[in-house]
Amino acid sequence: MINAHVAELREQGYAVIRGFLSPEEVDEVRRATDTVYDEGVRHHATYRHQNLLFEVIEDPAIGKRVMPQAHWFSWINPTLERQRRSDKMFDVLAPLLGPDIKQISNQVHWKNPGGKFTYYRMHQDVRFRERPEMFANLDSHHITAGLALNRQGAAQGALKVVPRTHKRGNLGLSEDASIMVGNVEQGEELRAVGIDPAEVVQLELEAGDLVLWTLFTVHGSGPNMSSDPRILLINSYVRAEDSPDRGEWAFRDGRSVPLGDAPEVCKYEELHERPGPFYLDDDWTNESQKSGTG
Repeated sequence: MINAHVAELREQGYAVIRGFLSPEEVDEVRRATDTVYDEGVRHHATYRHQNLLFEVIEDPAIGKRVMPQAHWFSWINPTLERQRRSDKMFDVLAPLLGPDIKQISNQVHWKNPGGKFTYYRMHQDVRFRERPEMFANLDSHHITAGLALNRQGAAQGALKVVPRTHKRGNLGLSEDASIMVGNVEQGEELRAVGIDPAEVVQLELEAGDLVLWTLFTVHGSGPNMSSDPRILLINSYVRAEDSPDRGEWAFRDGRSVPLGDAPEVCKYEELHERPGPFYLDDDWTNESQKSGTG
């Protein structure tokens, strides 16, 4: 059904669009993310240059350097730069956000088989809007799109969601600390904010499926217990009029907008004061990982 995802997202707080990309398109995007991964693990530690960020750690469970996340790699990869503002993406977003759309997040999550840090606590993404006063309509016109780049279910640590939690406001879930990896089940934490753990829905996705959710949709994911990776490409968008001073343009008046000559402030408030490049001392071995989302 045309735009069935609109009603589903508004009612359930999430929607799954099956076969958003063809197998051939998935292969192209997967090759591009493989290139980003190879570039990232060349660094000895977490590396940032302007909005580009490679989160690099030594995973003690598998004894090698891995990259659980990368952010704003579209600055260095033409395939992924085009994908974030593709016609297909506009067709999905326009009924929800209109013709003028900006982008706040551009990231990939890799869950390596056997890795220690392959799970994300249940949370709401609104916690990652560090300057909420810079945005409007946080509850209605901010959409995240997660693209599965391989088959992923419970065994691989695929996304979990709690339907209709987007209607409950900010529950403060997992805001007791900066730690976003850890405590897989969180049964007591969920009950404390009025969520029955039985409400949690485990998604099962094929390569090319697209998941949409809101800033207030409770979500997370379990550990990767399989022999396969889990690779999820995540882009977050906002109606442009609700984010006048934050984000990169993705679509203006319905037309795809490439990245400009210099990055715009998206999440890194200190971008122009400290553009980099530099290395960070994020210590995942102490489970101090701070960035989202699932």
